[in-house]
Amino acid sequence: MALDIKMPALSPTMEEGTLAKWLVKVGDTVSSGDIMAEIETDKATMEFEAVDEGVIAEILVEAGSENVKVGAVIARLTVEGEDEAPAKAPAAKDAEPAPAASEPPPGPAEKSPAAKPAPAPTLATTPVATGDRIIASPLAKRIAADKGIDLAQVTGTGPNGRIVKNDVETFTPSAKTAPAKDDSAAAPSAKPQPEVEGGAPYAEEKLSGVRKVIARRLTESKQTVPHFYLTIDIRLDPLLELRSQLNNSLEPDGVKLSVNDLLIKALARALIRVPQCNVSYHGDTLRRYERADVSVAVAAPSGLITPVITHADTKGLAAISTEMKTLAGKARDGKLMPHEYQGGTASLSNLGMFGIKQFDAVINPPQGMILAVGAGQQAPYVVDGEIKVATVLHASGSFDHRAIDGADGAQLMEAIKQLCENPLGLVV
Repeated sequence: MALDIKMPALSPTMEEGTLAKWLVKVGDTVSSGDIMAEIETDKATMEFEAVDEGVIAEILVEAGSENVKVGAVIARLTVEGEDEAPAKAPAAKDAEPAPAASEPPPGPAEKSPAAKPAPAPTLATTPVATGDRIIASPLAKRIAADKGIDLAQVTGTGPNGRIVKNDVETFTPSAKTAPAKDDSAAAPSAKPQPEVEGGAPYAEEKLSGVRKVIARRLTESKQTVPHFYLTIDIRLDPLLELRSQLNNSLEPDGVKLSVNDLLIKALARALIRVPQCNVSYHGDTLRRYERADVSVAVAAPSGLITPVITHADTKGLAAISTEMKTLAGKARDGKLMPHEYQGGTASLSNLGMFGIKQFDAVINPPQGMILAVGAGQQAPYVVDGEIKVATVLHASGSFDHRAIDGADGAQLMEAIKQLCENPLGLVV
Protein backbone atom coordinates (compact mmCIF):
# COMPACT_ATOMS: atom_id res chain seq x y z
CA MET A 1 0.00 0.00 0.00
CA ALA A 2 1.04 3.62 -0.47
CA LEU A 3 1.21 6.11 2.39
CA ASP A 4 1.08 9.89 2.09
CA ILE A 5 3.98 11.76 3.68
CA LYS A 6 2.69 15.10 4.91
CA MET A 7 4.34 18.39 5.81
CA PRO A 8 4.93 18.15 9.57
CA ALA A 9 4.31 20.80 12.21
CA LEU A 10 7.79 21.16 13.71
CA SER A 11 6.70 23.75 16.27
CA PRO A 12 3.43 24.56 18.04
CA THR A 13 2.96 27.76 16.03
CA MET A 14 4.11 26.47 12.63
CA GLU A 15 1.48 26.82 9.90
CA GLU A 16 3.73 26.55 6.84
CA GLY A 17 7.39 26.08 6.01
CA THR A 18 9.99 25.76 3.29
CA LEU A 19 11.04 22.33 2.09
CA ALA A 20 14.72 23.25 1.96
CA LYS A 21 16.25 19.98 0.77
CA TRP A 22 15.34 16.38 0.01
CA LEU A 23 17.87 13.87 1.33
CA VAL A 24 16.16 10.96 -0.47
CA LYS A 25 15.02 10.38 -4.04
CA VAL A 26 12.39 8.25 -5.78
CA GLY A 27 13.30 4.60 -5.45
CA ASP A 28 15.24 4.99 -2.19
CA THR A 29 14.42 2.63 0.66
CA VAL A 30 13.92 4.34 4.03
CA SER A 31 13.53 2.99 7.53
CA SER A 32 11.93 4.51 10.60
CA GLY A 33 14.21 7.24 11.94
CA ASP A 34 16.00 7.91 8.64
CA ILE A 35 16.38 11.60 7.79
CA MET A 36 14.36 12.30 4.64
CA ALA A 37 14.40 16.07 4.31
CA GLU A 38 15.42 19.40 5.81
CA ILE A 39 12.53 21.76 6.52
CA GLU A 40 12.98 25.45 7.22
CA THR A 41 10.63 26.89 9.83
CA ASP A 42 10.40 30.56 10.78
CA LYS A 43 13.41 30.16 13.07
CA ALA A 44 15.59 27.24 12.02
CA THR A 45 16.19 24.45 9.55
CA MET A 46 15.16 21.12 11.06
CA GLU A 47 15.52 17.50 9.98
CA PHE A 48 12.41 15.49 9.09
CA GLU A 49 12.55 11.79 9.97
CA ALA A 50 10.75 8.86 8.39
CA VAL A 51 8.14 7.15 10.56
CA ASP A 52 7.43 4.11 8.38
CA GLU A 53 9.61 1.75 6.38
CA GLY A 54 9.24 1.54 2.62
CA VAL A 55 10.30 2.86 -0.76
CA ILE A 56 9.93 6.48 -1.90
CA ALA A 57 7.39 6.12 -4.70
CA GLU A 58 6.82 9.79 -5.55
CA ILE A 59 8.03 13.23 -4.49
CA LEU A 60 5.25 15.80 -4.90
CA VAL A 61 6.91 18.95 -3.53
CA GLU A 62 10.30 19.88 -4.91
CA ALA A 63 13.23 21.09 -2.84
CA GLY A 64 13.18 24.84 -2.27
CA SER A 65 9.38 25.10 -2.29
CA GLU A 66 8.19 27.85 0.07
CA ASN A 67 4.95 28.37 1.99
CA VAL A 68 4.14 24.65 2.08
CA LYS A 69 1.13 24.28 4.38
CA VAL A 70 1.32 21.94 7.35
CA GLY A 71 -0.54 18.76 6.42
CA ALA A 72 0.07 19.08 2.68
CA VAL A 73 1.17 15.83 0.99
CA ILE A 74 4.83 16.21 0.02
CA ALA A 75 5.67 12.63 -0.99
CA ARG A 76 4.34 9.08 -1.14
CA LEU A 77 5.85 5.97 0.37
CA THR A 78 5.32 2.40 -0.82
CA VAL A 79 5.31 0.14 2.24
CA GLU A 80 5.46 -3.61 2.86
CA GLY A 81 7.73 -4.12 -0.15
CA GLU A 82 4.96 -3.17 -2.58
CA ASP A 83 6.03 -3.49 -6.20
CA GLU A 84 6.59 -0.12 -7.82
CA ALA A 85 5.62 -1.46 -11.26
CA PRO A 86 1.95 -0.39 -10.99
CA ALA A 87 3.09 3.19 -10.44
CA LYS A 88 5.21 3.08 -13.56
CA ALA A 89 2.70 1.18 -15.73
CA PRO A 90 0.64 4.28 -16.63
CA ALA A 91 3.82 5.95 -17.84
CA ALA A 92 4.43 3.15 -20.32
CA LYS A 93 0.83 3.28 -21.50
CA ASP A 94 0.96 7.02 -21.89
CA ALA A 95 3.98 6.61 -24.09
CA GLU A 96 2.24 4.26 -26.54
CA PRO A 97 0.59 6.97 -28.73
CA ALA A 98 4.03 8.35 -29.69
CA PRO A 99 5.25 5.29 -31.61
CA ALA A 100 1.72 4.68 -32.95
CA ALA A 101 1.79 8.06 -34.67
CA SER A 102 4.79 7.03 -36.75
CA GLU A 103 3.15 3.67 -37.69
CA PRO A 104 5.93 1.27 -36.52
CA PRO A 105 6.01 -2.24 -38.01
CA PRO A 106 3.68 -4.66 -36.18
CA GLY A 107 5.00 -7.27 -33.81
CA PRO A 108 5.87 -7.06 -30.11
CA ALA A 109 9.51 -7.95 -30.71
CA GLU A 110 10.10 -4.92 -32.93
CA LYS A 111 7.79 -2.41 -31.26
CA SER A 112 9.68 -2.12 -27.98
CA PRO A 113 13.16 -1.38 -29.45
CA ALA A 114 11.66 1.06 -31.93
CA ALA A 115 9.88 3.01 -29.20
CA LYS A 116 13.03 3.85 -27.23
CA PRO A 117 15.23 5.53 -29.84
CA ALA A 118 12.40 7.27 -31.66
CA PRO A 119 11.32 9.80 -29.01
CA ALA A 120 14.80 10.77 -27.82
CA PRO A 121 15.96 12.78 -30.86
CA THR A 122 12.52 14.08 -31.78
CA LEU A 123 10.82 14.74 -28.41
CA ALA A 124 11.81 18.39 -28.40
CA THR A 125 10.05 19.06 -31.70
CA THR A 126 7.58 16.21 -32.33
CA PRO A 127 4.81 17.47 -29.99
CA VAL A 128 4.85 20.84 -31.69
CA ALA A 129 4.99 19.46 -35.23
CA THR A 130 2.41 16.69 -34.92
CA GLY A 131 0.17 17.91 -32.13
CA ASP A 132 0.85 14.79 -30.02
CA ARG A 133 0.50 15.37 -26.29
CA ILE A 134 3.71 15.72 -24.31
CA ILE A 135 4.51 12.68 -22.18
CA ALA A 136 5.61 13.84 -18.73
CA SER A 137 5.11 12.86 -15.11
CA PRO A 138 2.70 14.99 -13.05
CA LEU A 139 5.57 16.25 -10.90
CA ALA A 140 7.62 17.22 -13.98
CA LYS A 141 4.62 19.15 -15.36
CA ARG A 142 4.13 20.94 -12.04
CA ILE A 143 7.80 21.92 -11.79
CA ALA A 144 7.84 23.08 -15.40
CA ALA A 145 4.75 25.24 -14.81
CA ASP A 146 6.31 26.81 -11.72
CA LYS A 147 9.56 27.58 -13.56
CA GLY A 148 7.91 28.68 -16.80
CA ILE A 149 9.61 25.91 -18.82
CA ASP A 150 8.15 24.80 -22.16
CA LEU A 151 8.06 21.01 -21.98
CA ALA A 152 8.29 20.87 -25.77
CA GLN A 153 11.92 21.96 -25.39
CA VAL A 154 12.79 19.24 -22.83
CA THR A 155 14.23 15.86 -23.79
CA GLY A 156 12.83 13.04 -21.67
CA THR A 157 15.02 10.32 -20.25
CA GLY A 158 12.25 8.18 -18.74
CA PRO A 159 10.61 5.11 -20.29
CA ASN A 160 9.68 5.75 -23.95
CA GLY A 161 11.00 9.29 -23.72
CA ARG A 162 8.82 10.27 -20.75
CA ILE A 163 9.86 13.58 -19.16
CA VAL A 164 10.63 13.13 -15.48
CA LYS A 165 11.47 15.50 -12.63
CA ASN A 166 15.25 15.39 -13.18
CA ASP A 167 14.85 16.33 -16.87
CA VAL A 168 13.04 19.54 -15.91
CA GLU A 169 15.34 20.42 -13.03
CA THR A 170 18.49 20.03 -15.15
CA PHE A 171 17.02 21.73 -18.23
CA THR A 172 19.04 24.79 -19.31
CA PRO A 173 16.95 27.18 -21.45
CA SER A 174 19.95 28.99 -22.90
CA ALA A 175 21.50 25.77 -24.14
CA LYS A 176 18.30 24.30 -25.58
CA THR A 177 17.10 27.47 -27.30
CA ALA A 178 20.44 28.69 -28.65
CA PRO A 179 19.40 28.32 -32.36
CA ALA A 180 16.03 29.99 -31.74
CA LYS A 181 15.38 33.53 -32.91
CA ASP A 182 14.48 34.73 -29.42
CA ASP A 183 17.82 33.60 -27.96
CA SER A 184 18.52 37.13 -26.82
CA ALA A 185 15.38 37.03 -24.73
CA ALA A 186 16.24 33.63 -23.26
CA ALA A 187 19.72 34.64 -22.10
CA PRO A 188 18.63 37.24 -19.50
CA SER A 189 16.21 34.73 -17.94
CA ALA A 190 19.09 32.30 -17.43
CA LYS A 191 21.40 34.95 -15.92
CA PRO A 192 19.52 38.09 -14.77
CA GLN A 193 21.44 41.33 -15.21
CA PRO A 194 21.40 43.94 -12.42
CA GLU A 195 18.68 46.49 -12.94
CA VAL A 196 19.30 50.19 -12.64
CA GLU A 197 17.18 52.59 -10.63
CA GLY A 198 18.30 56.17 -10.15
CA GLY A 199 21.62 55.34 -11.70
CA ALA A 200 22.66 52.72 -9.10
CA PRO A 201 22.86 49.08 -10.26
CA TYR A 202 21.35 46.42 -8.02
CA ALA A 203 20.37 42.77 -7.97
CA GLU A 204 17.35 41.37 -6.14
CA GLU A 205 17.47 38.28 -3.96
CA LYS A 206 14.54 36.39 -2.51
CA LEU A 207 13.96 36.72 1.23
CA SER A 208 14.49 33.61 3.31
CA GLY A 209 11.69 32.40 5.55
CA VAL A 210 13.60 33.58 8.63
CA ARG A 211 14.14 37.06 7.17
CA LYS A 212 10.43 37.33 6.32
CA VAL A 213 9.49 36.51 9.91
CA ILE A 214 12.01 39.00 11.28
CA ALA A 215 10.63 41.72 9.02
CA ARG A 216 7.03 40.95 9.98
CA ARG A 217 7.54 40.60 13.72
CA LEU A 218 9.75 43.67 14.17
CA THR A 219 7.43 45.80 12.06
CA GLU A 220 4.51 44.68 14.21
CA SER A 221 6.55 45.40 17.34
CA LYS A 222 7.35 48.99 16.37
CA GLN A 223 3.82 49.62 15.14
CA THR A 224 1.88 48.08 18.03
CA VAL A 225 4.18 48.18 21.08
CA PRO A 226 4.66 51.60 22.73
CA HIS A 227 8.41 51.53 23.40
CA PHE A 228 10.17 53.71 25.93
CA TYR A 229 13.91 53.69 26.53
CA LEU A 230 16.12 54.05 29.59
CA THR A 231 19.92 54.27 29.40
CA ILE A 232 22.41 53.90 32.21
CA ASP A 233 26.23 53.92 32.57
CA ILE A 234 27.83 50.96 34.32
CA ARG A 235 31.38 50.83 35.70
CA LEU A 236 32.49 47.46 34.44
CA ASP A 237 35.87 47.09 36.20
CA PRO A 238 34.61 45.05 39.21
CA LEU A 239 32.81 42.63 36.89
CA LEU A 240 35.90 42.27 34.68
CA GLU A 241 38.05 41.56 37.71
CA LEU A 242 35.63 38.89 38.97
CA ARG A 243 35.52 37.34 35.49
CA SER A 244 39.30 37.09 35.42
CA GLN A 245 39.38 35.37 38.83
CA LEU A 246 36.60 32.95 37.89
CA ASN A 247 38.25 32.05 34.58
CA ASN A 248 41.48 31.22 36.38
CA SER A 249 39.64 28.83 38.68
CA LEU A 250 37.51 27.33 35.88
CA GLU A 251 40.38 26.82 33.43
CA PRO A 252 40.95 23.16 34.49
CA ASP A 253 37.26 22.51 33.65
CA GLY A 254 37.62 23.99 30.16
CA VAL A 255 35.20 26.82 30.94
CA LYS A 256 35.88 30.41 29.92
CA LEU A 257 33.31 33.00 30.92
CA SER A 258 32.51 35.89 28.62
CA VAL A 259 31.23 39.30 29.68
CA ASN A 260 27.99 38.36 27.96
CA ASP A 261 27.58 35.34 30.25
CA LEU A 262 27.78 37.59 33.30
CA LEU A 263 25.35 40.09 31.76
CA ILE A 264 22.83 37.28 31.15
CA LYS A 265 23.04 36.41 34.82
CA ALA A 266 22.81 40.07 35.87
CA LEU A 267 19.65 40.63 33.80
CA ALA A 268 18.06 37.45 35.16
CA ARG A 269 18.79 38.32 38.79
CA ALA A 270 17.54 41.88 38.24
CA LEU A 271 14.26 40.56 36.82
CA ILE A 272 13.73 38.53 40.00
CA ARG A 273 14.58 41.55 42.17
CA VAL A 274 12.18 43.74 40.18
CA PRO A 275 9.34 41.34 39.27
CA GLN A 276 7.24 44.20 37.89
CA CYS A 277 9.46 43.99 34.78
CA ASN A 278 9.39 40.22 34.41
CA VAL A 279 6.04 40.41 32.68
CA SER A 280 4.35 40.36 29.27
CA TYR A 281 1.23 42.06 27.95
CA HIS A 282 -1.63 39.91 26.58
CA GLY A 283 -4.61 42.11 25.83
CA ASP A 284 -6.77 42.08 28.94
CA THR A 285 -4.24 40.15 31.03
CA LEU A 286 -0.69 40.61 32.29
CA ARG A 287 1.52 37.56 32.75
CA ARG A 288 3.90 37.71 35.70
CA TYR A 289 6.67 35.14 35.41
CA GLU A 290 8.07 33.31 38.40
CA ARG A 291 11.48 32.66 36.87
CA ALA A 292 13.77 34.53 34.48
CA ASP A 293 14.32 32.93 31.06
CA VAL A 294 16.66 35.17 29.05
CA SER A 295 16.54 35.18 25.24
CA VAL A 296 19.96 36.08 23.81
CA ALA A 297 20.25 37.59 20.32
CA VAL A 298 22.59 35.63 18.04
CA ALA A 299 23.51 36.69 14.51
CA ALA A 300 23.09 33.64 12.24
CA PRO A 301 23.58 33.46 8.45
CA SER A 302 19.81 33.26 7.96
CA GLY A 303 19.12 36.21 10.27
CA LEU A 304 18.74 37.12 13.93
CA ILE A 305 17.60 34.37 16.27
CA THR A 306 17.22 34.32 20.06
CA PRO A 307 18.00 31.03 21.82
CA VAL A 308 16.77 30.97 25.41
CA ILE A 309 18.71 30.35 28.64
CA THR A 310 15.97 28.99 30.90
CA HIS A 311 16.21 29.35 34.70
CA ALA A 312 19.00 31.90 34.15
CA ASP A 313 18.34 33.38 37.59
CA THR A 314 19.26 30.12 39.37
CA LYS A 315 21.87 28.60 37.02
CA GLY A 316 25.54 28.98 37.79
CA LEU A 317 27.78 31.08 35.56
CA ALA A 318 29.67 28.04 34.27
CA ALA A 319 26.40 26.35 33.27
CA ILE A 320 25.17 29.51 31.54
CA SER A 321 28.46 29.85 29.65
CA THR A 322 28.49 26.23 28.48
CA GLU A 323 24.83 26.29 27.45
CA MET A 324 25.20 29.61 25.64
CA LYS A 325 28.12 28.36 23.55
CA THR A 326 26.14 25.26 22.56
CA LEU A 327 23.01 27.21 21.66
CA ALA A 328 24.93 29.86 19.72
CA GLY A 329 26.65 27.17 17.65
CA LYS A 330 23.35 25.45 16.89
CA ALA A 331 21.78 28.81 16.01
CA ARG A 332 24.51 29.60 13.47
CA ASP A 333 24.15 26.12 11.97
CA GLY A 334 20.35 26.44 11.82
CA LYS A 335 19.91 23.40 14.08
CA LEU A 336 18.01 24.86 17.03
CA MET A 337 14.99 22.88 18.19
CA PRO A 338 11.76 24.83 18.82
CA HIS A 339 12.00 24.56 22.61
CA GLU A 340 15.48 26.11 22.44
CA TYR A 341 14.32 29.41 20.91
CA GLN A 342 10.67 29.73 21.92
CA GLY A 343 9.59 31.51 25.07
CA GLY A 344 11.81 33.75 27.15
CA THR A 345 10.64 36.39 29.60
CA ALA A 346 13.10 39.11 28.49
CA SER A 347 15.91 39.52 25.95
CA LEU A 348 19.55 40.61 25.82
CA SER A 349 21.26 42.03 22.74
CA ASN A 350 25.00 42.73 22.87
CA LEU A 351 26.82 44.58 20.07
CA GLY A 352 29.84 45.46 22.17
CA MET A 353 32.07 43.05 20.24
CA PHE A 354 31.56 45.26 17.18
CA GLY A 355 32.67 48.40 19.01
CA ILE A 356 29.13 49.82 19.20
CA LYS A 357 28.94 52.27 22.08
CA GLN A 358 25.18 52.48 22.58
CA PHE A 359 21.96 51.48 20.80
CA ASP A 360 18.26 50.89 21.43
CA ALA A 361 16.86 47.45 20.61
CA VAL A 362 13.39 46.53 19.37
CA ILE A 363 11.26 44.52 21.81
CA ASN A 364 10.62 40.89 20.88
CA PRO A 365 6.87 40.40 21.51
CA PRO A 366 5.24 39.25 23.66
CA GLN A 367 8.16 39.98 25.98
CA GLY A 368 7.99 43.19 27.97
CA MET A 369 11.62 44.36 27.66
CA ILE A 370 15.00 43.92 26.02
CA LEU A 371 18.41 45.04 27.30
CA ALA A 372 20.86 46.44 24.73
CA VAL A 373 24.53 46.69 25.74
CA GLY A 374 27.46 48.24 23.93
CA ALA A 375 31.22 48.04 24.31
CA GLY A 376 33.00 48.82 27.57
CA GLN A 377 35.28 51.82 26.95
CA GLN A 378 37.81 53.73 29.03
CA ALA A 379 36.28 57.01 30.25
CA PRO A 380 36.34 59.41 33.22
CA TYR A 381 34.07 58.11 35.98
CA VAL A 382 33.36 59.30 39.51
CA VAL A 383 34.40 56.62 42.02
CA ASP A 384 34.03 57.39 45.75
CA GLY A 385 33.84 61.12 45.03
CA GLU A 386 36.93 61.15 42.83
CA ILE A 387 37.24 61.23 39.06
CA LYS A 388 39.08 58.15 37.85
CA VAL A 389 39.57 56.37 34.56
CA ALA A 390 37.19 53.43 34.42
CA THR A 391 35.78 50.94 31.92
CA VAL A 392 32.29 52.25 31.27
CA LEU A 393 29.50 50.34 29.55
CA HIS A 394 26.32 51.95 28.23
CA ALA A 395 23.21 49.78 28.73
CA SER A 396 19.82 50.71 27.29
CA GLY A 397 16.53 49.07 28.21
CA SER A 398 13.56 49.07 25.81
CA PHE A 399 10.26 48.62 27.66
CA ASP A 400 6.67 47.91 26.66
CA HIS A 401 4.78 50.79 28.27
CA ARG A 402 1.52 48.81 28.23
CA ALA A 403 3.00 46.39 30.77
CA ILE A 404 5.82 48.28 32.50
CA ASP A 405 5.79 51.78 33.97
CA GLY A 406 8.75 54.14 33.73
CA ALA A 407 9.57 53.94 37.43
CA ASP A 408 9.59 50.13 37.33
CA GLY A 409 11.87 50.16 34.30
CA ALA A 410 14.21 52.56 36.12
CA GLN A 411 14.35 50.20 39.11
CA LEU A 412 15.32 47.32 36.82
CA MET A 413 18.13 49.32 35.21
CA GLU A 414 19.35 50.35 38.66
CA ALA A 415 19.35 46.69 39.77
CA ILE A 416 21.39 45.68 36.70
CA LYS A 417 23.91 48.44 37.45
CA GLN A 418 24.19 47.41 41.09
CA LEU A 419 24.76 43.74 40.19
CA CYS A 420 27.46 44.59 37.63
CA GLU A 421 29.32 47.02 39.90
CA ASN A 422 29.01 44.64 42.89
CA PRO A 423 29.23 41.33 40.99
CA LEU A 424 29.54 38.96 43.95
CA GLY A 425 25.74 38.96 43.83
CA LEU A 426 26.04 36.96 40.60
CA VAL A 427 27.79 33.99 42.23
CA VAL A 428 25.75 33.57 45.40
